[in-house]
Amino acid sequence: MKILAENRKAYFHYEILETYLAGIVLQGQEVKSIKSGRIQLASSYAVFRGEELFLIGAHIPPYQPANAPADYNPERHRKLLLHKNELQYLVGKTKERGLTLVPLRVYIQKGKIKLDLGLARGKTQRDKREHIKQREAEREMRSALHGGDLI
Repeated sequence: MKILAENRKAYFHYEILETYLAGIVLQGQEVKSIKSGRIQLASSYAVFRGEELFLIGAHIPPYQPANAPADYNPERHRKLLLHKNELQYLVGKTKERGLTLVPLRVYIQKGKIKLDLGLARGKTQRDKREHIKQREAEREMRSALHGGDLI
């Protein structure tokens, strides 16, 4: 499994409750572009339109800009593929207050491009501050253990 892109901000802004594996419907040049690591998930999310799930806000630039079709949109809405029972479960969960679907990482699995979706709840500002304090404390402990403060 080769990870092509990761949404690190999602772990800071959201509390991930569950993860799901989804396929993505792509055009030919998008596959090449993603395999070369040129996908951005930073401000993307997934929403339901009817009974189908779509990825919105993911930026996939054309593989060769000079040869890209004139009507190519790098931020077009891309359909996500999940099992029917997973889709029905997620429809109910996303209707709950404060839950959303956030893409976490894109990778290659058995030659196919896959997306990890996280069912997430937004963190409050207080939770984010606590996370930063905890991270700084761990960093200080590591530096002290590794000989950073031997003077």
